[in-house]
Amino acid sequence: MAFYRKNIGGMHQAVRVAAGIAVAVVALVYLAGPAAWLVALGGAGFALTGLVGYCPMCAMAGIGRGGVS
Repeated sequence: MAFYRKNIGGMHQAVRVAAGIAVAVVALVYLAGPAAWLVALGGAGFALTGLVGYCPMCAMAGIGRGGVS
């Protein structure tokens, strides 16, 4: 039973996961201090939306419907 409806498609999900992980890794390698952790957290959140298949901002903007972007 899902409590949400997917609003991003398969390719969009894959790109989000890859980009989110890349941003998090680059932030932790090249940045220092609290900025590194904040950017890495943002990248992880972006990757999480890809894993789940639901993006709240896309839903508010009306992008995607029924799992198809």
